[in-house]
Amino acid sequence: MIKVFNTLTRKKEELVPLRPGEIRMYVCGVTVYDLSHIGHGRSALAFDVIRRYLRYRGYEVRFIRNFTDVDDKIIKRAHEEGVPPGELAERYIEEYRKDMAALAILPADVEPKATDHIPQMIKLIERLVAKGVAYPLDGDVYFEVKRFPRYGRLSGKNLDELQAGARVEVDERKRDPLDFALWKASKEGEPAWPSPWGPGRPGWHIECSAMSMQYLGESFDIHAGGEDLVFPHHENEIAQSEAATGRPFVRYWIHNGFVNLGAEKMSKSLGNVLTLKELLRHHEPEALRLYLLGTHYRNPLDFSNERVAEAARALERFRNLFEEADRLAAKGTPAPGRDQGLLEEVAEARRRFEEVMDDDFNTAQAVAVLFDLAHRLQSFKSKVTQREAAAGAFLLGVGELMSLGRVLGLFEEPSRPSQAVDPELRGKIEALVNARAEARQRRDWAGADRLRDELARLGVTVEDGPEGTTWKWKP
Repeated sequence: MIKVFNTLTRKKEELVPLRPGEIRMYVCGVTVYDLSHIGHGRSALAFDVIRRYLRYRGYEVRFIRNFTDVDDKIIKRAHEEGVPPGELAERYIEEYRKDMAALAILPADVEPKATDHIPQMIKLIERLVAKGVAYPLDGDVYFEVKRFPRYGRLSGKNLDELQAGARVEVDERKRDPLDFALWKASKEGEPAWPSPWGPGRPGWHIECSAMSMQYLGESFDIHAGGEDLVFPHHENEIAQSEAATGRPFVRYWIHNGFVNLGAEKMSKSLGNVLTLKELLRHHEPEALRLYLLGTHYRNPLDFSNERVAEAARALERFRNLFEEADRLAAKGTPAPGRDQGLLEEVAEARRRFEEVMDDDFNTAQAVAVLFDLAHRLQSFKSKVTQREAAAGAFLLGVGELMSLGRVLGLFEEPSRPSQAVDPELRGKIEALVNARAEARQRRDWAGADRLRDELARLGVTVEDGPEGTTWKWKP
């Protein structure tokens, strides 16, 4: 049984889809006016892992993630650069996709753009006007918040308190300071589309309601995004969607925590952002992914370059284990043989992995399971080397470790270099490694150093340990 923390009810609930065996999930994507930062990466990764795990658990998942490609910030940046807003948006959509691919974040099943769905937005606004919960005003259209009594349920905000705290400088034409724009009348130099209220463009909130209902229906299972979207964006989505349809909009609302830099929340307005593109110049993408998975998605994350470096070192230990398995597998496929209880421990690791992921997708504990299993396998490998245990059991255990990691999007490289190396070159490398080991046994240190240098020229490093000498490609 999978449990998720539902922002709407502020508690963990059993995940029961509206259609048995099928999960329909919508994630608020980015407003494409600049490069994506680590906060965007963390959010996308959190929901990528949730989707992967739901599929692992046997659900058919339909996953939608949008692009907001018309917005005040896009228009402002386009004017500053002297390019059309659409051209600017397309540039940053492409950059976003590159960053997501580097982090092994899967594309959505559909990635709708706001500008491709203006007719759907207009139809939705027309429904709201016809029902008397929205009103046109000089080419604009506003949603009348007082007409939706459940407003504030998601964010826990009281309507009277919201009204008291509303800004003084709001548009005085509106019936209430809390009323929000569904359609904005066109201004000179801005993109515009025809509508029953005159040329203009959609408000931000109406986009996600129209696009999610287009691809998932008027009611669906999961709506996700960063916790900064709870109010007003998601609150407004609920109001306009349920006022239009008369049906519950979303069953489970899921939000990820902020990324902090030092004591401050990271944000573009504060000027303290770390772009993914810059981070990926300094860190291996899979190490960054492993680091982000080490904190539960709902908790805040204090970003640390040092911690990413630690994740890179941990990742290398996993890879060394996989390479040891490669070398054993290259000698043939042995039967499981004497496992000294290892296979039972491996099965228990899978049970624990599923248990913690079933509990609101706790990747931090799931990663801990992977580390524990890797440590156990490394200990077992020493018994294999000493012929006290069977290599087959070790290989089965490593295969299970890789399988669990891939549920989280880890260990997905198609092949490690040591696997892909030409057999003739592999033979030469292993002959040099063996010759060096023999030289060390004879205490021929100068000969061993010469052989190490020759291996280095082939792009190989060797490591001497209690279990003997191993080799790998230079990082």
